[in-house]
Amino acid sequence: MSTAVGRTKHAEAILGSELHTRLSFTKVLVVGAGGIGCELLKTLVLTGFTQITLLDLDTIDLSNLNRQFLFRTKDVKKPKSITAARAASSFNPNVKISPIFGNIKDEEYDIDWFKGFGVVLNALDNLDARRHVNRMCMAAEVPLVESGTAGYLGQVQPLVKDATECFDCIPKPTPKSFPVCTIRSTPSQPIHCIVWSKSYLMGQLFGRDEDAGETSELDEAENNGENVEEIANLRKEAQSFSRVRAAIRSYTPNSTSTADQDNDPAKLAFQKIFSSDIQNLLNMGDMWKHREPPVPLDYNQIISGTFILDRQGSNKAKEESNRVNGASSLNGTGNKKTAEKVVMKDQRKLTLKENLVLFNTSVQSLSMRLSTSQVQTIEFDKDDEDTLDFVTAASNLRSAAYGIEGKSKWEVKEMAGNIIPAIATTNAIIAGLIVLQALNLLRASPSTRPSSSEPVNATTAAPSSSSTVASPASADYSLLRNVHIQLKPSVPLSSVTCSSPNPNCGVCRDVYTLVRCDRTQTTLRDVVQGVLGWTSGQSQNREGAIENGQSQNGNRNENENGSNDDDDDGSERKEISVYEDKRILVDPDWDDNLDRTLDSLNVGRGKFISIVDEEGDWETVQVVIGELPASHPSTASPYILPSPLPKLVKRKKIKPLVPSVPSTPPPRLSLKRSLPTDADDGDVMIIDGHNGNGRTRDGDGEGQRALKKPRLGAYDNQRDAKTTTPTMDLTSPGKRKRLEEDGLVLMDGPGEVDEFEEDVIVIDDD
Repeated sequence: MSTAVGRTKHAEAILGSELHTRLSFTKVLVVGAGGIGCELLKTLVLTGFTQITLLDLDTIDLSNLNRQFLFRTKDVKKPKSITAARAASSFNPNVKISPIFGNIKDEEYDIDWFKGFGVVLNALDNLDARRHVNRMCMAAEVPLVESGTAGYLGQVQPLVKDATECFDCIPKPTPKSFPVCTIRSTPSQPIHCIVWSKSYLMGQLFGRDEDAGETSELDEAENNGENVEEIANLRKEAQSFSRVRAAIRSYTPNSTSTADQDNDPAKLAFQKIFSSDIQNLLNMGDMWKHREPPVPLDYNQIISGTFILDRQGSNKAKEESNRVNGASSLNGTGNKKTAEKVVMKDQRKLTLKENLVLFNTSVQSLSMRLSTSQVQTIEFDKDDEDTLDFVTAASNLRSAAYGIEGKSKWEVKEMAGNIIPAIATTNAIIAGLIVLQALNLLRASPSTRPSSSEPVNATTAAPSSSSTVASPASADYSLLRNVHIQLKPSVPLSSVTCSSPNPNCGVCRDVYTLVRCDRTQTTLRDVVQGVLGWTSGQSQNREGAIENGQSQNGNRNENENGSNDDDDDGSERKEISVYEDKRILVDPDWDDNLDRTLDSLNVGRGKFISIVDEEGDWETVQVVIGELPASHPSTASPYILPSPLPKLVKRKKIKPLVPSVPSTPPPRLSLKRSLPTDADDGDVMIIDGHNGNGRTRDGDGEGQRALKKPRLGAYDNQRDAKTTTPTMDLTSPGKRKRLEEDGLVLMDGPGEVDEFEEDVIVIDDD
């Protein structure tokens, strides 16, 4: 037996020869080569999968080495996907791992590309990327296995179009937000300064110059009742960024002229943000009556090492500033050699001067990227060293001005990037569960070995799929389970049945279709009216495209007499709106874009055009824009519509459940049988003053006190005339009453036998 065969012999014995054979021709896409991705790649290779595509856009960082075992110190700064593929290939020489160093959201990874895989396995830590992969898998109808970890906890979830809920069926918790005025004017915690640097300052300096967006944010804050004077000051502050933005976009490195030095973007930004803006805030005296005011920072004094961060002459404040900035009263002069020996560089807190130097270098690097390339904006990315340096320096400088503890670069990256601590053991368990879910998906579907020589359909231009996982219509996914790791030593794993798709989901409930076109010649009208069948000559494509008793172009079905079954006139074209992502392209009152080409509208390859029924009768149609096949004749139509046209699904009307709330709470019903009324026999207990245990028939024991047994568990409908307190019956029917209901009378002694003419059964005559 060869070594290669021996590696997978144990897996074949467990899975069976048929299922194990299918692994060799099932193409698997793994998105993410981090903590889960490394473990997952290893497990896939050892299980028997031989055609694996690994995609990741990240490079290896020193902090990854403690849990991402496929990487070594020599691999730092190298692409994760390429390095992981090379390391995992040594486990099995027969495996083919295709690494891709790129972004899963790039346009070349479109719906056709996703259709080429049998199953997609997510190993991502980014919510936006997860949603994108989920949407692409729903559109391509490719099964997806979603996963995630948080410390010792983890979960694995199989997602199949029309069979289970998708990733977006359940709304995800929104990130914690902070009041605008707290972030912009009165921070009190390190996270406030970090959010300010990442979300506000980064966008003001290196983002889009959109005064409308800034105005709307402040308008919303003002409507929420925040300080009006403070918001007016923030409006002036936002308008004064124009000079700094201009200097950033016209930055010329290594300039020696005095004018250029005066327009240094880093110095201009510092003086505006950490000096002028703080001075303006200090002029608002009412704001600082009950809180300690910030201290304006001086650029030249910090650089020269003569700036003393003295907060109103307070010794405590001096000690705090020394602790915050990691130096003695003169910032930047403290001895850090001892500390540097015991901590990593990124884990050391910087002095005030070091933060200013880092601020200068990061602003200059980002300015150079904007001025020397076609990039118009730069957004924060925890894996982008320049943006991370900028956020670290800016947040620490702001913290120093407000007397807040500073953070190391490592801590800022963790807080700004929303990084959740990862544990290698949890990643390994989750990776194994992901592979088991992939095997369950294969086992649930019939075997369909692909043919590599299958020709491309000239009409639809759909490439032959290598998928071995069948569609939900031909597969049985009823046994799929969501698996969770929980903090219970006795039951570490739990599984629950997969939920059905949410009928209100805006992703998996949409209707997806593909239009291949030349975007420079195809107009938006060609796509929209063609897909909806509103163009002439498309009626033949509508054959069979009927669902829920109504034709897909909105026309009503006719019965044998030629009359219409539906009440509304569906023959008229419905009012629709057309969107691309969040951009509105067409609405019922504005259709100027219909005759523009897709290229002029910046609708590129892999983009989704959403056709929304304004009346809400039909589900949204998502049109995916694809490329024309290479064999498409140049003289033919510049676009290829799907054939047949997509089925439009009638939207289910779900009425919200509004529970009726009674004015008074209903009486609590008792499960016990009610006692008879006062006139019935056996209703009264006679309490004898001497022995206290005598029970008599009606009329016996005259003069003795009779008490009713209260009924158990239910309120009496009768209320006392003097009070509103309900009377409660706290007993259940006794044995004597139950026997009487069955036609039997229980005697207290032989003396009562003579009172009855009926036959008497003596149970015990002693």
